[in-house]
Amino acid sequence: MYSRARYPGRVTVHAPPGWPVGVHPPGSDGFEETAVTWLLDVVPADYRLHGVLRRYPVALATLARHHLNACVEGAREGYRTARGELGGLLPPGSLQAVLEAYRSEGSRLVELARAADLVCRALRGERFPPQLGGDVDDSRPAPSRSRQGRDRR
Repeated sequence: MYSRARYPGRVTVHAPPGWPVGVHPPGSDGFEETAVTWLLDVVPADYRLHGVLRRYPVALATLARHHLNACVEGAREGYRTARGELGGLLPPGSLQAVLEAYRSEGSRLVELARAADLVCRALRGERFPPQLGGDVDDSRPAPSRSRQGRDRR
C-alpha cells in the first residue's frame, strides 16, 4: 500500500513501498534535500568530498545505486565462499555466526539498494501514482495486455 503524506499548501503526494524513511516523497517540498542527505548516509563518507555529487542529486543517486548493488554482490560472494575461505580458520560454531552476519547484512543491503533505485528513479522524474489493489512489486514490469489475455484463456 502506498503511504500518503500531506504538506502545507500541497496536494497529497505518494511514496512507493520501500521508500526510505526520512526522505520526503517525490514531488513534495524538501524531496531533493532529504534525498541527498539520505544518499550521502548510505555511501562511503569520502563521497561527501565531491561537491558535484551535492550539486547534482541524480548523479549522487546513480553512484549510490551502483555502490549498493556492488555491496550486495560482494555480500553474496562472501556468503558463497565463506566455508572454503574460513572453514578451517575459525573455532567451531563461528562459521555459522559469520554466515548469519552475511545473511543479515545482505538483506539490509538489498533493501538499501532497492530504496536507492526508487530515489534515483524519482530524481530522474519518474512518478509513483497510487495503485489500486495493494502493494505492487515495482521492480518487475507489468505483463503486457496480450499476455494477460492469453493467461485468461
